[in-house]
Amino acid sequence: MHRVSGAVLFLLLWIILWGLDRSLASPESFGQLKATIDQPLVKLVLLALLWAYLHHTFAGIRHLALDLQIGTALPKVRAMSVAALVLGVGLTVAVGIALW
Repeated sequence: MHRVSGAVLFLLLWIILWGLDRSLASPESFGQLKATIDQPLVKLVLLALLWAYLHHTFAGIRHLALDLQIGTALPKVRAMSVAALVLGVGLTVAVGIALW
């Protein structure tokens, strides 16, 4: 899942950069961006990007802990893996509900 989320971030990076460009170009382009973001399909894509970012962050922290030999026993490794999944999905749902 860490690789999948990284690939999603890489492949959809252009959306983030396009949105940043549109938000800073002019007040009119910011309004167009805001109107685009209000569409349900765009919101779903942005939620997928948010999940990819959050999961990649939590899984990366997990991998750093393993590189430092923290929690290398199998039960702890599995628990950290589940925690990364739950935190990524949970925060995505929480932010999605708050912003939808």
